[in-house]
Amino acid sequence: MNHAATDMGHSPETSPLGKHSAYPAAYDPALLFPIPRAPKRAELQITGTLPFFGVDIWTAYEISWLNLRGKPQIAIATFMVPADSPNIIESKSFKLYLNSFNQARLDSSAALVERMRLDLSAAAGAPVQVTLTEATQFGQLRFNELGGLSLDRLDIEIEASAHPDGSILRADHEQATVEETFVSHLLKSNCPVTSQPDWGSVQIHYVGAPIDQEQLLKYIIGFRDHNEFHEQCVERIFSDILQYCRPQKLAVYARYTRRGGLDINPWRSNFSSARLPSLDRNARQ
Repeated sequence: MNHAATDMGHSPETSPLGKHSAYPAAYDPALLFPIPRAPKRAELQITGTLPFFGVDIWTAYEISWLNLRGKPQIAIATFMVPADSPNIIESKSFKLYLNSFNQARLDSSAALVERMRLDLSAAAGAPVQVTLTEATQFGQLRFNELGGLSLDRLDIEIEASAHPDGSILRADHEQATVEETFVSHLLKSNCPVTSQPDWGSVQIHYVGAPIDQEQLLKYIIGFRDHNEFHEQCVERIFSDILQYCRPQKLAVYARYTRRGGLDINPWRSNFSSARLPSLDRNARQ
C-alpha cells in the first residue's frame, strides 16, 4: 500500500465507505486506507505552516485478539494521531483492520500495541501513540462532560442552511479582551460518502475580543447538513473563528459519538501552553 496516499486512488470515494466489505479472516495491515489531509486544508486556505497543533484521539471499544493458547482477549484502545500527519485514516478501514486481529495469536498485549503502532504510523505518515485499557482496568474509565458555558441555553431562531457560514461569526473588538470557554452539544455533520449522521459535542476556548454567542451557536448548527469528516469539521471551525473573530488564542475540541465501535475526537489549538484535553468520554459516548 502507498501510505503516502498522494494519488487519486486515496480519496473518500474510493475508500471502503458505503461498500459491502467482508470481515477479514486474518490480520491484514493493508486494510488501512489513508486519505491525505492536504486537499481539504487547501480548501480552508491552510497551506505551509499549520495555524494549529493538535491530535485526533480515537477510541476503539471492540478490540480482541487471541493469546498463544487461543483464548480470546479484549481491551479498549486509544490512538493518538498527530494533526501534522499527512494523512487521516478512513474509519471503516480502521474498523476492518482492528477486526483482522480477532483470530490472531499474540504472546502479549504489548505485542499487539507494537504491531498497531507500526501499522497506524505507516498509514498516517507520522508516529501514532497506542494505549490499551484491558478488562481489569475498565472500572477506572470515567465519564465527564466538556466544561464551559453552554451555548445551547440560548433561545435562537435558525434559518435553513446547507453549510456552515463563517461570515456570520463576529467579535466586538471595541470591548476588553476576555478568556472564555463555550460548549455545545448540537454539533452534527454527515459522512461525506454515505451521508450517515455524525453526532458530537464541541468545546471552544479562546482569548480575545468577546465572540457573539448567538452567532457562534448558529454557525455550529449550520453543520447539520454539512458533509465532512470529523477532523475536517473541527479544522473548519478553528479556521473560521480564527479568520472572522481574530482571537489571540484559540482551541477547538470535539467529541463525537461512536460509530462501528470507534469514536473520533479531534483537538486543534494554537495555545503555546495548551495541554492535551481530558480523555474522559461524555454521556453520549
